[in-house]
Amino acid sequence: MPDREIPPSKRLGPHFAPGAVFVMGRKEVPAWHSVCIFPLQELPAVFLRMSTPETLNRFLARQPILTPKRKLFGYEILSRYGPENYCRPMAGDQFHVNGMDELFLMGIQTMTEGLPAFLNCTREFLVKDYLTLMPRELVVGEILENVPPDDEVLGACRRMKEQNYRFALDDYCDHADMRPLLDIADFVKLDVLLTSFEEQKRVVDACHGRGIPVVAEKVETDQQFHRCLEIGYDYFQGYFFCRPQIVGRRSVPANKTVYLQLLQAANAPEFNLHKISLVFKRDVSLSYRLLRYLNSAAFAFRVEIHSIPHALTLLGERAMRKWISLVSVAALGDSVADDLLRLPLLRAMFCELIGQKIGMIQETNELFLLGLLSVMDALLNVPMADVLAEIPVDEEIKKALLGHQSRYRPVFEVVLDYESGTWEQLAHSARHIRLHENFLPDLYLRSVRWVGEVLADSPIHV
Repeated sequence: MPDREIPPSKRLGPHFAPGAVFVMGRKEVPAWHSVCIFPLQELPAVFLRMSTPETLNRFLARQPILTPKRKLFGYEILSRYGPENYCRPMAGDQFHVNGMDELFLMGIQTMTEGLPAFLNCTREFLVKDYLTLMPRELVVGEILENVPPDDEVLGACRRMKEQNYRFALDDYCDHADMRPLLDIADFVKLDVLLTSFEEQKRVVDACHGRGIPVVAEKVETDQQFHRCLEIGYDYFQGYFFCRPQIVGRRSVPANKTVYLQLLQAANAPEFNLHKISLVFKRDVSLSYRLLRYLNSAAFAFRVEIHSIPHALTLLGERAMRKWISLVSVAALGDSVADDLLRLPLLRAMFCELIGQKIGMIQETNELFLLGLLSVMDALLNVPMADVLAEIPVDEEIKKALLGHQSRYRPVFEVVLDYESGTWEQLAHSARHIRLHENFLPDLYLRSVRWVGEVLADSPIHV
């Protein structure tokens, strides 16, 4: 993708890993709200006695973990602050919760869509049993590589294992003093950038001998992904899924041309409904997709939209351009990695909401399209410059997507910093567009929810 590279010092490490596509933060509500997402009988009693937490700005992010077939398996939860800041004990058995309450408040289902959430655990987090504040079926405690397996740590882990909590070993190194952790491990994670091929193969085989699945971390390219497949990894985490796989070919695949033509027609200087209708007729499923989108809960129109001309009369030309572009990109995303389909939709809405917040009301459609097109190279496996040569979009959008300075690039910089968890750079980018960064978590959560509603009610996701 044309995104700028994130310096290794900012993208590596337990709390600043790359590819994070979820951040959430400030909420000011009574603490009891945070337990209403799950049935009360499934919650630790401590949650029923919490006092209202202080209002703090908290940023959490997620990075997808995929299967060999590039399907979502779960997410690693990344935090701006260490996990020991999630919970701090107070008098008696009550807790003042700085971050854990937000995981409940916003819903682990919203954050991870019901998939396993790999949560970094320091020594303090483990020995004080903070992991038990999370639903056991949705969380995997990720034991950081700097946590020594002393008797207290192993005892805490065994206590939680007896309650059916699961654990992963982060950045595992197969040293004699670390091997006791294998007895309580449900997953082992290896950093493929720091571990030799031979050592990876040896550790993967040893873990499989114990029945422990292994996750490859920091898989940055498709080449690395295939090498990890050869080694025998079970799951994969990193940027590889949103990189184009370009092997000689520089043209759009034949089976994708109708969707690209629709995208071209939706963004042509003159909006030609007759021409667009002809493209829809070439693939009847497109009309069905668009109408399902527009009639879904994500849009909440008062009347049911039953045809493309009907939608045009209700929405107007600008909105129709936007939603036809969306259904085109979604169709182009069929049969790709799960998170690669979510990413352009998420970026599109996030760009639009940021635009609204900073006063770019008249340009929200352009910002939406910017986010929507931002992974077109990966969707088509064609260089971004070649993709943009075939789509009549605004020159400012093109420059932003190619990494050049433009009116829209600063907004896109905020989006990139946010999803990658580069918090210091985010503060700078937000200041550049005169937006206080504390507004961003709510805007992002709204975007995440919107994508979930669109995908839940639309037949685009195979």
